[in-house]
Amino acid sequence: MSDDGAVTSPTPGPRTPAPSAPAPRLIATDLDGTLLHDDKTVSPRTVAALAAAEEAGVEVFFVTGRPARWMDVVSDHVHGHGLAICGNGAAVVDLHGGPGHHRFVKIRELPVPDALDVVRLLRAAAPGTSFAVERTGGLHHEPTYPPLHLDPGESVAPAEKLLTADREGSAVADQPVLKVLAFHPELGPDEFLALARAAVGDLAVITRSSPSALLEISGRSVSKASTLELCCAERGISAAEVVAFGDMPNDMEMLAWAGTSYAMGNAHPDVLSAATGVTATNNEDGVARVIESILAAR
Repeated sequence: MSDDGAVTSPTPGPRTPAPSAPAPRLIATDLDGTLLHDDKTVSPRTVAALAAAEEAGVEVFFVTGRPARWMDVVSDHVHGHGLAICGNGAAVVDLHGGPGHHRFVKIRELPVPDALDVVRLLRAAAPGTSFAVERTGGLHHEPTYPPLHLDPGESVAPAEKLLTADREGSAVADQPVLKVLAFHPELGPDEFLALARAAVGDLAVITRSSPSALLEISGRSVSKASTLELCCAERGISAAEVVAFGDMPNDMEMLAWAGTSYAMGNAHPDVLSAATGVTATNNEDGVARVIESILAAR
């Protein structure tokens, strides 16, 4: 969702991998720092490219760390199936209803016992960490968690209480936990990520997409890549038939899984080295440039 640690020099155009892959059947694109300009808009060129891809029979999946309620930025550009992967793979959402009327199609929750263990381990490994809990109905956070989000928290309490609220017959009893967010006020973003992964191990999937030390914690094996793989399998689409785009560490598994992948010119250095190709920056419509070249080749 940001350009932290990213390459800032403009990239003139896509560096395309060798044309050995089959014709793409699905495009999977991150939003912030990738499809969206920095002002969170979708450019006319990108709108046209997305529509042209769907018209040509190439499905488009928005694959993002955003919660479903933040998908209004692309709600006017939903074509075909209208599905998006949200919360770093924690939910598949039907966007056809428009803002405020999305429908959860698939949920891959973070079990509460695992979430409680993660909170305990991170409190010990990184004192000063504050937490938020993302449920299907909204965000809940601790008193010390910074106001990093546009929408206010549904409730404020210690993370342990927020996570066990469903056991107390509260209004969130029927709302699964999609992810836990952890913020540290002093550590560097990559430093905090490495520390957290070492402390938690395979208990949960930990990644980041913010310029600050804000980690996103999902259930075991839940990622953009694993949920995208499930959605593709349901459609009989192989990894070799997928083209993926991203810019931050939470995109890396997806870029590695897809047969063809592009890091944005503004991507985190690790993402630049992980993808099979590099395209222009998000502000230079890097995704649209590649889609245009794909359709021209068809």
